[in-house]
Amino acid sequence: MTSALFSTRRQLSAAAAASVLGLALCSKAAQADDSKLPEPHHAAIAGNPADAAPMVLAARRYAAFWNTGDEQYARQALSPDFIDRTLPAGRLQGVAGPLQASQGFRGAVPDLTVEINDMVVADDRVSLHLHFRGHFSGQFGKLKGKGQAIDFQAFDLYRIADGRIAENWHLEDNLSLMQQFGAIQP
Repeated sequence: MTSALFSTRRQLSAAAAASVLGLALCSKAAQADDSKLPEPHHAAIAGNPADAAPMVLAARRYAAFWNTGDEQYARQALSPDFIDRTLPAGRLQGVAGPLQASQGFRGAVPDLTVEINDMVVADDRVSLHLHFRGHFSGQFGKLKGKGQAIDFQAFDLYRIADGRIAENWHLEDNLSLMQQFGAIQP
């Protein structure tokens, strides 16, 4: 599998990658304003780029949800039976969980933005290296922000079914985030 991924990656030209992103952008365009979806800085696709297009679209829509806080993107990206396989304590399971988390996080960091640094698509999986930025100008628990910069990274792995994210495994750099919030000292 790994060798197939990297050999396909080498064969995937910039034009082909743009084509896949374009296909994903055009697919189901009536459902959302997909012109605002974050584009990955780097994408590697194993297999047929046309088959990957719905998976790329789902991943970009979910990134747009985190980038904007607009629930329509989450509802379009996530399966109604969505399962968070690394569910943090206190977060609701299913689609309601990310909606709850985003609302709480945006209360602390209203100007949150997300970039997709890397995207890898293989079989029914999409992995993303994400970069979050913003300013802690709101409230996080008992902490009140003073405009300090927030800058942390995350890794997500999605299983896609029927063009939507059915399962998610995620890791965030919470140590850096908590230090930036002032919740713990470096």
